Order: sequence, then C-alpha cells, then structure tokens
Amino acid sequence: MDRYAVFGNPIEHSKSPLIHSLFAEQTQQAIEYGRQQPANDRFNEAIHAFFAEGYTGANVTSPFKLDAFRFADELTPRAKAAEAVNTLYKRPDGTVLGDNTDGEGLVRDLQRLWGGLDGKRILLIGAGGATRGVILPLLTAKAHSVHIANRTAAKAHALADKFDMGNKVTGSGFKDLPAMDFDGVINCTSSSLNGDLPEISSDIFANAVFAYDMTYKAQQTSFMCWAQEHNSAIKVGDGLGMLVGQAAESFYLWRNVRPKIEPVIQAVRELL
Repeated sequence: MDRYAVFGNPIEHSKSPLIHSLFAEQTQQAIEYGRQQPANDRFNEAIHAFFAEGYTGANVTSPFKLDAFRFADELTPRAKAAEAVNTLYKRPDGTVLGDNTDGEGLVRDLQRLWGGLDGKRILLIGAGGATRGVILPLLTAKAHSVHIANRTAAKAHALADKFDMGNKVTGSGFKDLPAMDFDGVINCTSSSLNGDLPEISSDIFANAVFAYDMTYKAQQTSFMCWAQEHNSAIKVGDGLGMLVGQAAESFYLWRNVRPKIEPVIQAVRELL
C-alpha cells in the first residue's frame, strides 16, 4: 500500500488526510495518508527520512513550501513559476519531482463555479506566495490579464516583472489601481481569517462578475460579504474548492486517477 502525508507546522488542523481518504474511497485506490510536523528548521532531515522509509509522496504546506522547492530533484514549470512546491512525488527511478498544484486548484474551482476564464481581467489582492502560485495557471487558462495589487506597490511591481508576458501581468499599490474594470477579484491575503478586509477601494467590485476568497470558513467570509455589499449581482466563492482542487491535482500526479471534487467539497463543507 502506497503511503503519503502532509508536512506542515502546525498541521493538526489539516483537512488533507480527510480529503485524500475520500478521494481514495471514491476511486478505489488503496493508500495510507497521515500528517508530519517537523520543527521549522528540520524539514530536510524529515523529508529525507520520510522517503527513505518508503513513502511515495507528500503534500507540503506552511512553512515548508520553499524548503520543498529546494529539495526536489526536478521542478514542473508551474512550480518554477511559483518558486514554491506543495507536492512531492518520488518517481520509480528514485528522483523526486516537485510540483505546485495550488494555481491549478484555483483555476479548476473558478471554472467549476463560473465557467471559463477566457478573456477575463483578473485582479489579485496581495503579492505573497499564494499570489505567485496562481499567476501562470490563470494565464494558461486564457485570462486576458492579471493585475496584482499590494499594500507595498514595489512588491507588486517586482512580482509582475517576474512574468515576461508583455502587459498581461501588471502591479500597483492599493491606492494607485489602474483605471480598468475587473471581471474577477481574488483575495490572496489571509485577511478574512480574522474578519478583516484588505485596505483597497470597494470600487474594484463595481463591474466584476465574481469575487473569490482563498480562505474559507463555515459561513461567508468578510471579503465575500464586502463584495456583495458593493455589488448585489456579484457571485462569490471561498477557497474550500481550491483546497480540494489542489489536493485532487496532487492525487492525480501520484495515482494517475482524477477524482471528482464536488462530493468531497460537500463532505468537507458539512464538517465545518
């Protein structure tokens, strides 16, 4: 039986064991999946021991995504673009592939909720690792453009400059947004975890079709409520589907079987 685990610190809150057990049951795959919580400075030691013990793959969450990026023998293009790894796979030849499935998880959830992204102008709020991981997948899904808005404008500009896509990826501060309508607004910050809001103008929602929060809670997040207060027609969604979607991409990489995410989202939602 192949064995997998999720690495993080803290990790006891992780839904990954539940999600992957539901995937395995759905697809009739025999796997074991657990949790690993090394000390913040002991990831390399822990992951070497993990694969030496015969484990096949790992999911990686905070604060180890950069460690995993450095550990992998080979990186997928989306992991290189994200400069972070959330999925490790020990291949039959013994080498370890590093992937980043976060962006694909987001794109699949957006498509599940609201259809294709072709021609859409997307605003990403925040310029951290969560943002970096989704830019290339959004463009691959044929989004027209991606604008990054961040409290510190220089960080948004620096991140935009990493992507040599002509004018498809741009950046600004919260106070100097370009004069354009956005079709979709995605909150890549963790502000909603504390019920806070990004310090950005509510005008971003004026003509948007959807607003998506990468965080999730049992009820609508503060960001989702804020979007609907300023645009009653806007469609809103939270990051639970992204969480399940990125896990499905990991599962597919490991097992070459693509599980259905809808029933798993529903099962996890009921437990919140």
